[in-house]
Parts: sequence; structure tokens; C-alpha cells
Amino acid sequence: MSDVINLRRERKRRKSVEDAKEAETNRRLYGRTKGQKMADMLEKRRSKALLDGKKIFSAEGDGS
Repeated sequence: MSDVINLRRERKRRKSVEDAKEAETNRRLYGRTKGQKMADMLEKRRSKALLDGKKIFSAEGDGS
């Protein structure tokens, strides 16, 4: 015979696990310092500028 479980307690435990996963995701996405965000933004700008500088434009001048 299987164990008897309290459904209310199990529901709360599962919600707690899901909330912990969501909290970890949010910490990774939003839990950065202003300096880290600025460094990421500058790195994106630098790589975009590098790629834009290496683009080859067609003779018609339409930009593609």
C-alpha cells in the first residue's frame, strides 16, 4: 500500500520549488550591478561597431 500524503502540504511544497527556480532565474537576469550592466552594454556596442565596419555594400548604394 502506498503512503498517505497531505495534498495541501504537497501543493505548497511544489509551489515553493517552482518559486525558488523562478527566483534563481530572476537573480541571474536582474541581479547585476550598474557597472556590470554598463560593461555589457559597452561590449555590445563595440562588437556592433566592429561588425558594421566590416559590412560590404553593393554598388547601387541601397545598403544591402
